[in-house]
Amino acid sequence: MKKRSADKLLPPSWEQLGSWVALVETGSVSAAAHRLEISQAGVSQHVRQLEESLGASLLDRSTRPAHPTASGQRLYEQAHDLLSRAGQMAETVRALSRSKRSLLRLGCVDSFAAVIGPQMVRGLAGRVQRLRLISGINPGLAEQFDNHQLDVLITTDDPKPVPGRECLALFSEQFLLAVPLELQVPPLASLHQLSRQRPFMHYSTRSKMGSLVDAYLSRHDPEIERVFEFDATDPLLSLVREDLGIALTTPLCLWQSRYHAMRLKCVPLSVLRHKGQAYPPLKRTFYLVYRPDELGPLAQDIAAMVRVAVRDLQRQWVAELKLPADLLSVDEDSRP
Repeated sequence: MKKRSADKLLPPSWEQLGSWVALVETGSVSAAAHRLEISQAGVSQHVRQLEESLGASLLDRSTRPAHPTASGQRLYEQAHDLLSRAGQMAETVRALSRSKRSLLRLGCVDSFAAVIGPQMVRGLAGRVQRLRLISGINPGLAEQFDNHQLDVLITTDDPKPVPGRECLALFSEQFLLAVPLELQVPPLASLHQLSRQRPFMHYSTRSKMGSLVDAYLSRHDPEIERVFEFDATDPLLSLVREDLGIALTTPLCLWQSRYHAMRLKCVPLSVLRHKGQAYPPLKRTFYLVYRPDELGPLAQDIAAMVRVAVRDLQRQWVAELKLPADLLSVDEDSRP
């Protein structure tokens, strides 16, 4: 048989090697085809391709049935070992992905922990042996992630490209105005006009939530007084509930403090007017930040859990708090 030059040699394909192993072990082309669930012509073609690429006769066709030559027997032994190890490799990887992680340290902002946290705990119960859920303000959580004190960071900070990290956009929610039930919102009112009726309750600018609201008011209503400032949603909305102020907040925060929210009035920014124009939307986006080499496929699983939980909660927000559904949007497997 004519040998091919060394620079044209190509390694055999998995299909070719599989056909050769099946042929030697079953003793016939028809039996090998039946095992592999392909045609007899397919098995014969694979054998011819092997002989051409290796430049050696693999079958002694002078006998009936044909038997492997010395070269064919050597190929069988090495191909059998190679296919066996490849199968073990695949199973090892699958087993690793199915096995429980010993510890997962997940950091997220308070509103996410309070609202999505329970669904996350249930969803990860079969995937990790220990789950450490840490909540707080974005800057502190980001520092812990940078110092490898967290394995996963769910944040509303704008992602910045960093080598060795990946970021997935999860969902976005638009801000709205929470006012006391008793407060009448005049048609075409502005935030500044409403702040004259009730003082504006601010989130602390130490948080991303607070800095977003502060920047928004600085652009559109800089004359609004900054008097009351809070780190947490509960005390802020409790004061609004008691007719002591108004506040910009989000559906997630309202659901977190729904004991207070059920006795509030929620006004979309789009119905208010600033200099005769509707206020532009203000929103925050939640991102999942992780290190692929450390977290592997679990990152996509966590993202899927979050998206399912958010859709479920969205239906409850619409039904119980009477919020417009379009205040929230889920990002489907997207990267910023």
